[in-house]
Amino acid sequence: MAKLLIVEARFYDHLNDLLLAGARAAIEAAGHHHETITVPGALEVPGAIALAAESGRYEGYVALGVVIRGETYHFEIVAGESARGIMALTMDGLCIGNGILTVENEAQALARARPEEGDKGGGAARAARAMMELKARFAT
Repeated sequence: MAKLLIVEARFYDHLNDLLLAGARAAIEAAGHHHETITVPGALEVPGAIALAAESGRYEGYVALGVVIRGETYHFEIVAGESARGIMALTMDGLCIGNGILTVENEAQALARARPEEGDKGGGAARAARAMMELKARFAT
């Protein structure tokens, strides 16, 4: 039984609740344990995962959050840099499922976040588990 850490950028509570429900359900359905921590925004997610990885307490990580395009260039920076940070950690061997939504509007976010629709939270948890299994396969 593995232990996963869910790291959520809790900016849009109602959307994050949906992502979190999907991730938790997927982890529990697989018979694994999880903990959840919250960071201020999507840019902080990779840093939190890197800090948690140093503890050696987790086999996998689920990154959750929502970035909605606004009127400024900030969207591109947050979306790109959070994804880049997560990708760098995966290239270092961490098993991460990226469930940070980058969308144009709230309607798109809702459709992707709802467990009964897009279930991107559950999808991120399943991706983390798949990478954990792959890592174990290559370790033997």
